[in-house]
Amino acid sequence: MLPRRHIEAIHELTDEEAAGLGPLIRSLSIALRTLTGCRKTYVVQFAEAEGFAHVHFHVVPRMDDFAEEQRGPNVFSMLGVPEEEQVPEAERDRIALAIRAELGKP
Repeated sequence: MLPRRHIEAIHELTDEEAAGLGPLIRSLSIALRTLTGCRKTYVVQFAEAEGFAHVHFHVVPRMDDFAEEQRGPNVFSMLGVPEEEQVPEAERDRIALAIRAELGKP
């Protein structure tokens, strides 16, 4: 069971809610690896930015071609890349729908 209520910190999760997160994050990581060929996934949670003060996770695929300076916590340096260097919106949508389909498999 995942929370369907507003919480601002992980310690606010019930034991049941917390137990549901591990399998979900693992399944999402497997789906990303299957669909993108990523080497691994990074999972981060901050919940402090204005308008985002709630528990949510960023699951970021770490691709083989990431330069050393783009790995680990430096992955967030890629948030400011020019639009022409970003994955096109249509491709992001395609991947999101494929992930949804992967997660829906028995």
